[in-house]
Amino acid sequence: MNKLTLTSATGILALASGFAVLPSVAAAEVTANVGVVSNYLFRSVSQTNGASAVQGGVDYANDSGFYAGTWTSSVDFGDATNYELDLYTGFSGNVESLGYDVGYIYYAYPDAPGSIDFGEIYGELSYQYFAAGIAYTTNSQVSGNGVFNTGDIYYHVSATVPLSEQFSASLLVGRYNFADNNKPGVGEANYNNVTATLTRNAADFGEFSLNVDYADIQASDALGSVNSNDPKVWVGWSKAF
Repeated sequence: MNKLTLTSATGILALASGFAVLPSVAAAEVTANVGVVSNYLFRSVSQTNGASAVQGGVDYANDSGFYAGTWTSSVDFGDATNYELDLYTGFSGNVESLGYDVGYIYYAYPDAPGSIDFGEIYGELSYQYFAAGIAYTTNSQVSGNGVFNTGDIYYHVSATVPLSEQFSASLLVGRYNFADNNKPGVGEANYNNVTATLTRNAADFGEFSLNVDYADIQASDALGSVNSNDPKVWVGWSKAF
């Protein structure tokens, strides 16, 4: 369950448009990234029981706007699950001053004791400093009622403002609506979340961030316990190659 900015991280355009243009090898670019975070949060919910995580990925991008990639992170769900592996593809670009990004992402947990993989289609529109996006869970291996099931929807709006050549600040406000909210065995699952980030670009040394996450989750809710509604402060470092 990565922090892919539906931005990054996203209305949704037809996915077919992302595959209608055959990538040109000459215009293609492959990049890699590595990172370390003191707490891995997905939409303000910890995936590591409040502990640190090591992360990294590889991306392919083409001048046509087509992209594809994979990303992985260590996780801790209190069972035998040790890592998450995400696979995604999409199409991004601009229409005059309006940016767009649409795609599909599959969240896999290969060593999980049960079937908990799920996939989303996502879309995001952006204009100058502002962006708004939506992600819809289209398929899930979660059996029975629960969170991260088919029909879940996550919405967000965000703003990113450059403060200087090295620093930028961002704020994201989101809402997660679960299809099985208040069903037997699930209880209250829907929640709102806020993420505030201060980023420092250190050039060859990568990028450092100071982050604060908040979600209005009660200890008794479906995603309670370590995720209950106290602000979570965490730091991160990443570098692209």
